[in-house]
Amino acid sequence: MQNRIVVVGAGFSGIWSALSAKRLLNLKQRKDVEILVIAPKPSMVMRPRLYEADPSSMAYSLDILLEEAGIEFVQGTVETIHPDEHNVEVRSPSGDISSISYHQLILAAGSSIVRPRGVVGLQEHGFDIDSLESATKLESHLEALASLPSSSARDTIVVCGAGFTGVELATELPKRLRERENLRIVLVENATEVGPELGAGPRPVILQALKDLGIEVKLGSAVTEISANGVTLASGEHIETMTAIWTAGVRATPLTQQISGEKDALSRLHVDQDLRVPATKDIFATGDAAYAQTDGEGNHATMSCQHAMLLGRVAGHNAAADLIQEPSIPYSHPGYGCCLDLGAWGAVITRGWDRKVLITGDIAKQVKTYINQSLIYPPKTAEEAIAGADPLAYPAGPELFDQMIETLKASA
Repeated sequence: MQNRIVVVGAGFSGIWSALSAKRLLNLKQRKDVEILVIAPKPSMVMRPRLYEADPSSMAYSLDILLEEAGIEFVQGTVETIHPDEHNVEVRSPSGDISSISYHQLILAAGSSIVRPRGVVGLQEHGFDIDSLESATKLESHLEALASLPSSSARDTIVVCGAGFTGVELATELPKRLRERENLRIVLVENATEVGPELGAGPRPVILQALKDLGIEVKLGSAVTEISANGVTLASGEHIETMTAIWTAGVRATPLTQQISGEKDALSRLHVDQDLRVPATKDIFATGDAAYAQTDGEGNHATMSCQHAMLLGRVAGHNAAADLIQEPSIPYSHPGYGCCLDLGAWGAVITRGWDRKVLITGDIAKQVKTYINQSLIYPPKTAEEAIAGADPLAYPAGPELFDQMIETLKASA
């Protein structure tokens, strides 16, 4: 059997894993190794953009790119990983099960939102923007509401969770629903602060944006029940709404549980500097599936495309390097930059793990727009994509933000 690297997932880390592996194999003129990507569809969902309007357009076709790059694609969903047998079981769209063997496996199957069963009615009545399908379902629901007579329940949107996704969605909704009269948006958070994982640095900016946009904030308010007509909080308060959107909490792909090794609280596999799972030397974890140390100061990669794109490049390179006995590249992503969209108000960019505010307002918004509409998309040609898959050439977050900010300031 020809040597084969199997990549599970076609998101940011999965595609960049495949391209990076292909880059090294091309450089070493190795044609004896096949790279195969397995995913439900041959497209990359622009998940960071699903809070925006028209989410059905947020899928980037990968057919031509993969074909031109010489990367094989199998449409299906990996249901079982057999590390000892070096194969995976794949369910095709028609329901058939097949087995695909590998020499090296890269797990890049991402993460998904957590819907706690303790919240009564969440499964039946809660919306989310975790996937293309769920974000499109929410969009259709919002459009359908316009045909109903005005009421408190129709005109109120409750966003459950004031983390990164919750804040971006809540601040974007006034623009998406600008023609709706009597619009009321309520942001509910169990913690006592907005953006608990975002730190104290950008919080005053976030709070100002929420205030200026007229968004109500309820902190220390756990959601206990969601019905077709309202949200009930632990305090007993009931908010009439036909639209409750759940954004609170994500976990890594359940496939991590099929691989031996330590996991963190988000079910991510602990990996070494090469992004290898220590207990299974032929399996690499990357993107949201990996609990990877970014530096020597104890910081770890976040579940974000910023980290996923470099994690993918490193995992792909190292899986191929291990197979053809070339030197590995240790994963390192020192420094950290964060860009949070705040809807019509603008955006905020922070620097460092303590998230000191670097810039806010219009320039920050232009940076966010460039990230969402250009930077996170793969190049259109295979030649550009493979060249751009070099792990050593990918800039760290703060450096990238500095470049974009200076460019925008100069052109202003």
